[in-house]
Amino acid sequence: MPIDIPALTSLGWSAFYQQQLTSEEYETTYPCRVMAVHRGQLILSMGTEEFTLSFTGKMLQEQGDHQATIGDWLLVSRTTGAFLRLLDRKSLIKRKSAGTDNSQQLVAANIDTLFIVTSCNDDFNLSRLERYLAFAYGANVDPVIVLTKQDMCDNPMAYVTQARTLGPLIMAEAVNALDPSTLAALHVWCKPGQTIALLGSSGVGKSTLANGLGATYQKTGDIRENDAKGRHTTTHRSLLRLTNGAVLLDSPGMRGLGLADCEEGVSAVFKDIADLAQACRFKDCNHDQEPGCAVNAALMDQSLSARRLKSYNKLMAEQQYNAATIAERRKKAKAFGKLSKKSIAAKKTGQDF
Repeated sequence: MPIDIPALTSLGWSAFYQQQLTSEEYETTYPCRVMAVHRGQLILSMGTEEFTLSFTGKMLQEQGDHQATIGDWLLVSRTTGAFLRLLDRKSLIKRKSAGTDNSQQLVAANIDTLFIVTSCNDDFNLSRLERYLAFAYGANVDPVIVLTKQDMCDNPMAYVTQARTLGPLIMAEAVNALDPSTLAALHVWCKPGQTIALLGSSGVGKSTLANGLGATYQKTGDIRENDAKGRHTTTHRSLLRLTNGAVLLDSPGMRGLGLADCEEGVSAVFKDIADLAQACRFKDCNHDQEPGCAVNAALMDQSLSARRLKSYNKLMAEQQYNAATIAERRKKAKAFGKLSKKSIAAKKTGQDF
């Protein structure tokens, strides 16, 4: 059976991926997209059918960013169904794993647009939005801030206005996920072949929004009235087909979203502060009490808020710390790999090691 290009295109296949195939691979492999990741298994789709692929052999040897994650495109053998290789990605969203080992968790690959979902209530938090924006920019994904539950708020545009203060090019839309007419503003990012991801806290209405956009039914739940928090109604990440031809990644709410390899993303979110820093008298200015500090001058004339500077300092410090510890882990892993190879070689020659 030849490769069904129209079926693959409905999942987001494009020339970017097709040009990576050799003429031999075009005849002997099937491109598949990872639709879901369960423990030890991938759910793959060729556009016309889905099947399960277990983590065995070559897939188990892959480490770090080379591991397959949801949204990835990979090649499997037409004859054996075995995994052959992972195709290059357009984008990769990752975060620092929970805990203290400073490892990284791959969240999703090949996402075109990230819907950063918050709601018009106590969940709205500018500093959290800045963190999510840093993830989007760092992953080379276009962000759109989606403010849900506008029907439960007296002045939803006040939230939209605040969100748009985070950057001159920030896109922000207020919607009622239960009212199709308000979701029309989001359709420009939900065209056939596009992949959209939802990212936000629990209880902001991600599953309701997914349903409103035409995804397969997603379970929804209530939020607590005292703090506007919610329980997870999506329990695992999965790609869902929308009725208009786009593909949507629905994921559980993330209570912890640690930055990893995201310095460019942080700098993009806080371009205003980065530009101010260029005007400081000293190149190594800490923006504290140094004379000639343009950042402090902006604080004094209130063109820069103390909240925004605090958010920038926090995210940059977190990014730098995690980057250093991740680099140290990679260094140790590389050294261990070399040591293992020497040990194996010594055993083959009968020498002591």
